[in-house]
Order: sequence, then C-alpha cells, then structure tokens
Amino acid sequence: MKQLWKLISIGSISGIILGIFLKLVERSTGETVYVLLLNVDYIPVIKDWNMQEAAEFGLHLVVSVLLVLCIYYLFKRYKLQNQMLPYIIVNIVIGYFLFFTTQFSDRTPDLADKMAFSFWIIGHLIYGLIVWKLVKFLLMEKER
Repeated sequence: MKQLWKLISIGSISGIILGIFLKLVERSTGETVYVLLLNVDYIPVIKDWNMQEAAEFGLHLVVSVLLVLCIYYLFKRYKLQNQMLPYIIVNIVIGYFLFFTTQFSDRTPDLADKMAFSFWIIGHLIYGLIVWKLVKFLLMEKER
C-alpha cells in the first residue's frame, strides 16, 4: 500500500511539473500547449461538461497518476523500472500521439505548428525524466 501512495505521489508531482512547464511556455510564447494539455474537446460526454481550469487540471492529474501506475508496473514486469530510457521513450511516444488531438479543437495548436510540437515533446521528455527520477528516489532506495 505504501508503494501505491508513492506512485500516486510520483504521478501527481510529475503532472504538476508538466502543467507548470507548459503553462509557462504558453504564457511566454503564446503557443497554446497548456490548453492542449487540459483539452477534452475530443472526449465524448466530458467535452460537454463546463469545467473550470482547476477541474481540467484535476483530470490531467488523474491521467498522470494512472499513467505512472501503468508504466511502472509494466516496466517492473520486464525489469525495466530502474532504467531511464523506457520512461523517456514511452512518454515521448504518448506525447507524440496526443499532439494529434489538436485537430479536434480550434483552441489548440495547429497540427503543423512545429514550435508547439517541439515544446509539447520537450515537456513530455521532462515528464518522463521526472517520473524516472522520482521512481528511483522514492521506490528504489529499499532495493539498494
């Protein structure tokens, strides 16, 4: 149970840092990458909810926690949970495919926006590094 709470913390912290990074990018460049992070325009039912930013960010954190739980246990099954590269690769791939959701909203960057895409991928690379570092710091200390 203690490990589960640590993974929930890792997902929350990593998700918050990704959100802060993308919000800062959006504020300084005008690229709507933070809007993209919170965008639910393509999800049936949820897209009809009238949510404030805090609720949208809460959904982002739920997804972040679920992602961390899934990838950690998947990596653990294949004894990859201590390695940095799998976390980076998986999160860049997820970021890559999520960028295509921009075509479902007029509030998000254009699909051909290379600057937005670059910031989006950099954010997901940072996210993967943070997840790996926190997993290493919080979960692996007892394995040493």
